[in-house]
Amino acid sequence: MPIEPPSTSPTEELAGQRVVVTGGSGFIGSHVVTRLRQLEVSVLSVDRRPPPAAFRSHSDGDDGITVVEGDLRDPAVVEASVPRGTTAIVHLAAQTQVLRSIEDPQGTFDNNVIVTQSLLERARVMGVSTFVLASTNAVVGGGASGTLHEGVPLAPLTPYGATKAAAEMGVNCYSAAYGIRGVSLRFTNVYGPGMSEKDSIGPRLMRVAASGAPFVIYGDGKQVRDYVNVADVVGAVLLALTNPEVTGPVVIGSGSSVSVLDIVDLVESSLGSKLNMRHIPGKPGEMPAVIVDNSRARSFGWEPRVGLEQGLAEVAGEWGGTNGTGS
Repeated sequence: MPIEPPSTSPTEELAGQRVVVTGGSGFIGSHVVTRLRQLEVSVLSVDRRPPPAAFRSHSDGDDGITVVEGDLRDPAVVEASVPRGTTAIVHLAAQTQVLRSIEDPQGTFDNNVIVTQSLLERARVMGVSTFVLASTNAVVGGGASGTLHEGVPLAPLTPYGATKAAAEMGVNCYSAAYGIRGVSLRFTNVYGPGMSEKDSIGPRLMRVAASGAPFVIYGDGKQVRDYVNVADVVGAVLLALTNPEVTGPVVIGSGSSVSVLDIVDLVESSLGSKLNMRHIPGKPGEMPAVIVDNSRARSFGWEPRVGLEQGLAEVAGEWGGTNGTGS
């Protein structure tokens, strides 16, 4: 059966608010926009791409969704994206590919740091009360030998992690200096319906299964990662928007890590077919293990509700998997 977004906060408080969602046409953003509209929130979605079919027919403002198409590196787009009366910004737009950040550190900086700073300053000028940043546990990559939590010192290993760490510092600054309640949600690996365009392990596995090409595994495949379903991520965003006690960094992950080889096994089970695999040397800057402690998020009432096997079965259903009903 379909996975319903969790209710982890008093979402009635959102009714009538005006929320900006950057990256609203993307994987996570489209889920956030759709859920906010279900809660009768007035949403302004900004993205370089046109809105997805899920809300394209309601993007003229008549149904509570206003769309701004443009690049947030353009000051005029930033100004148009945060009009007066905006109550909160959910900043999801970013350059998120680690390897691309190594190849283009300056472009990653411009997309992830300059844009965040521009939005924070616009939020200050427009009197926005809440700023929610999509961050990552890669900000503490150098401390990845143990369980990751909010108290681990910042020690990024890649330009991507460094730019997200800088963005978090900007959010903290505007919170301390100007009273904007800032929340940096440190997502682990997000997966779920609609992620076909992502470059993460789930959609890559689905693509190679469809094409018959080999799946490339960096190293021995025993490196572990935490995977969190997009429905639970939406729940975390709603929590950040509605609970005034939520501030600073918050780790959002399942709290249960699995290896790359385990993910391959689960995807093969969901699809009902075997995959071709090829091992190559590991990537520079790759964290050997991501094991997170989500107890701070749980203390605010959030909890992951979608298990990995159930979530992957639903994703496989989009790709024609034999077990894709999720039942």
